[in-house]
Amino acid sequence: MQDRLVPILKVLGMVIAVFGLTMLFPLVISEAMADAARHAYDTSVLITIGGGLGLWSLTRYSKRELRARDGFLLVVLIWAILPIFAALPLLIYLPDLSLTDAYFETMSGLTTTGASVLSGLDHLPASINIWRAQLHLIGGLGVIVLVVAVLPLLGIGGRQMFKAETPGPMKDTKLTPRMAETAKGLWVVYLSITLVCMAALWLGGMNWVDAIVHAFSIMGLGGFSSHDASFGYFDSVTLEIIAMVFALIAGMNFATHFLAFRGLSFNPYRFDLEMRWFLFVVLGSCLGLGLFLWFNDVYVDFPTALRHASFSTISMATTMGLATADFNAWPYFAGLWLLFLCSFSTSAGSTGGGIKMMRAIILYKQVYRELKRLLHPNAQLLTRLGDTPIPNKITYAVLAFLFIYVASIVALSFVLIASGLDVFTAFTAVVATINNAGPGLNQVGPSTTYAVLTDFQTWVCSFSMLLGRLELFTLLVVLTPAFWRR
Repeated sequence: MQDRLVPILKVLGMVIAVFGLTMLFPLVISEAMADAARHAYDTSVLITIGGGLGLWSLTRYSKRELRARDGFLLVVLIWAILPIFAALPLLIYLPDLSLTDAYFETMSGLTTTGASVLSGLDHLPASINIWRAQLHLIGGLGVIVLVVAVLPLLGIGGRQMFKAETPGPMKDTKLTPRMAETAKGLWVVYLSITLVCMAALWLGGMNWVDAIVHAFSIMGLGGFSSHDASFGYFDSVTLEIIAMVFALIAGMNFATHFLAFRGLSFNPYRFDLEMRWFLFVVLGSCLGLGLFLWFNDVYVDFPTALRHASFSTISMATTMGLATADFNAWPYFAGLWLLFLCSFSTSAGSTGGGIKMMRAIILYKQVYRELKRLLHPNAQLLTRLGDTPIPNKITYAVLAFLFIYVASIVALSFVLIASGLDVFTAFTAVVATINNAGPGLNQVGPSTTYAVLTDFQTWVCSFSMLLGRLELFTLLVVLTPAFWRR
């Protein structure tokens, strides 16, 4: 067991140390603005980097290459442990904040969920809000993909971790021959689009702090804001359009963005079937929900209804989670439709959550094939994506994923209900957290926070966020007895 864990702990130590370096950005902001959180980052950086290097130094003599099952365990450990270190600035600056709430906040940040227990955001130091949003940036494309670029320097391959953490078809897609090149290429594209988003928000009227915070939240498809009123604080159509456009970009497959950037061509978008479905479902829902709100007299005119329906739809469908309106006060159909969209709309390889549009397409085509089989029992029917047949093993894997997904939502909802939470809040809280979308309905709607939950309920939601971010199987496989047998 020791021989098995040592190489995993070695990489874990380096990941923690690198993560500590990311705290230098809010530290510089804090020093430059002379805000009240400076001491929090000084201590946090030392503890995080020191702890990571200490763990690495104790295990640095291990030379064994990571195996496939090592990748699963390492990914789970990273995503479970990093929120502890990420919580240090919050715990030091906000001494009344409990460990449970601080862990929930940073787990929400790194998993790009955006569910928060904090209030009074307008009065927090700029560096604290930037740090919270920066967790979205780091978690958006995956801290594993970030760190895998430095693993060759340690003599440890990163392919196992990349495949364990990366969602959907990107698991088996070699964008470049080496994982380090893939990681670097994806991050160059990701950061480039983030900088463009930041500049657009600043030009649209935000100050530079708000532009940084919301660019990180939008591109990471998280939901943290620097204001209690979320994106509604700005009450600007221009800023809302900018946010919606970049949220849609972030909801697409970053492999497609990477290929388009590398080839300086729009052809990768033309051939991306998943992107077409994504845009059709999301934009069609914007129009449909706008008409629904107008017909139900939620807003006095259609343009106003379309404005708020579009932002809420794109925000929830992409799992961004920022809000301009309290959709909890809309008719129940509207809020439930938004939660339905967040369950599947985003593309595989995006920074969004949910089961991903690719799986939804495969499920739809499989259902259609079964209906045709009833009419033509002897026909040889194939499920296709475009002109490409889908192997049965992929269809079976998607069906198994859907079963585990539904079972997880039901089981976690029952746990919350048994703990005393009402049925509607429990169900929507689980759907919102397992899909990494942020706001739910009833007690955890967009105008409230998750601070209403008990400590036990908060830990359940933290687990739900982790389960969703790692796309269920990565975490569940580690919990099986077979995983720990030699």
